[in-house]
Amino acid sequence: MFTGIIETLGEIQQLEQEGSNLHITVKSSLTPELKIDQSVAHNGVCLTVVSLDENTYTVTAIDETLQKTNLDELKVGERVNLERAMILGSRLDGHIVQGHVDQTGTCRAIEEKDGSWFFTFEYDAGTGNPTIEKGSITIDGTSLTVVNSEKNSFSVAIIPYTYEHTRFKSYQIGTTVNLEFDVIGKYVAKLMSYQNNA
Repeated sequence: MFTGIIETLGEIQQLEQEGSNLHITVKSSLTPELKIDQSVAHNGVCLTVVSLDENTYTVTAIDETLQKTNLDELKVGERVNLERAMILGSRLDGHIVQGHVDQTGTCRAIEEKDGSWFFTFEYDAGTGNPTIEKGSITIDGTSLTVVNSEKNSFSVAIIPYTYEHTRFKSYQIGTTVNLEFDVIGKYVAKLMSYQNNA
């Protein structure tokens, strides 16, 4: 379980394909605090630490994860959002994030306005994942509030701190992002679909 509050950015050091699996080696300031079998969210994807070195660690993404996320587009030198699993009993500063990406979306517009930024993302609404204005959304592991919600798109506002300390600074029109929709909203939508089909 995660909060969507990004701790730091990591840098991809190596990408090694083994069968349908991808081993991802990351350089991070978090490395000295990690241990084998620990869960770390990478762009919002929960992955398990399988090996450690002095200042790098390695995680493995299976084919299903690669198919449903933007991890298959990673390149050496690219930076990723990192967050360790939350500790029970600590503050939940973002919202409840599972680290299970629902689908990807595409950045369609970036607008700078009075020192902040508005990003608009488009996604396939046919999957039944809902957004609502003032509701929560996780983009590449970052917990955010939806500003505008349309049928197949939504916008978020990014403050300067978030812009500087996450992947948002590198986004361009066409960038693919991982989306995890609010878990409570997903349950409500599922229950309503059962009622409508009854």
